[in-house]
Amino acid sequence: MARKVKKDAGEGKFTPKNARNALGVAKVIAPAVIPVVAPYAVQAAGAVREAYDRYQARKLGVDVSRLAEFTGRGAKLHARISGLADGLVELSLSSKATAADKEFADRTKGTLEQLAASVRAAERMPAPRRKSAHRAVAGELDVLEGQLLHRLGV
Repeated sequence: MARKVKKDAGEGKFTPKNARNALGVAKVIAPAVIPVVAPYAVQAAGAVREAYDRYQARKLGVDVSRLAEFTGRGAKLHARISGLADGLVELSLSSKATAADKEFADRTKGTLEQLAASVRAAERMPAPRRKSAHRAVAGELDVLEGQLLHRLGV
C-alpha cells in the first residue's frame, strides 16, 4: 500500500525562504561557474554582432568594412549615393567613355553632393517631412542610376 505523502504548504511557490535558499546556492555556485561561462558568452556576443553587421551591410549593399559610414535614417540613401559615385568614377575612367559620358559624370557628381546634403538635412526634420524628402531623393537617384546604367551599357 502506498502511503500518501503530505505536501508542504509552500512547495512550488516563491516565498522569502525559497529566495534566501536560492541566493545562498547562487553565492556558492557563481564563483565557480562565471569564470568558465564568461569567455563563451563574450564569444557568442561577438559572433552575434558580426552576423548582425553582415546582415546590415548586405541590406545596404555595401562592404562590412564601410558599414560605419552609413548610419541614421538616411543610411540606405547615403549608401546608394556612394555606390552611384563609385559608378561615376568607373564611367569616367573607362577607356570606352566618351566626352559626353565624362561630362555626365562631372555634372552628376554635383547633383550627388546636393542629394547627400539633402539627406543629411532631412535627419533633423519631423518624420513626415523627412519621409517626403527621402522619397524625393530616392526618385532622383532612380533616374540617375538608370542613366548611369544606360551609359555603362547594362
